[in-house]
Amino acid sequence: YTYHTVRVLICTVVSSCSKAATTERGTDSGASLRPVRLGEFAMVRISVLNDTLKAMYNAEKRGKRQVLVRPVSKVVIKFLQVMQKHGYINEFEYIDDHRSGKIVVELNGRINKCGVIRFSFRNS
Repeated sequence: YTYHTVRVLICTVVSSCSKAATTERGTDSGASLRPVRLGEFAMVRISVLNDTLKAMYNAEKRGKRQVLVRPVSKVVIKFLQVMQKHGYINEFEYIDDHRSGKIVVELNGRINKCGVIRFSFRNS
């Protein structure tokens, strides 16, 4: 099969399966279905702490005084508290948006380089 034929077949199978499921439940709303694309992947965040430190370092290089960081975890908050205690950042404010949260960090120009060292476990 060509790419177009396979894509049409996948869309047909998906639409016929979901229509059968909706008519079985008795709610055939006729909602449009999103076609499935081959090779489509969702991006996943590997390290929230690494993303935070990278955003802070990039903002520091550009001379910014504030940076908005999202998403937020407990580890990020504890790490920022340690950085604040040692004088690398001024203060930060947690913004609760009923999702994963945001933090606004006040930078003071003392970050030279920061990052995360992580292990790569190889199963061979």
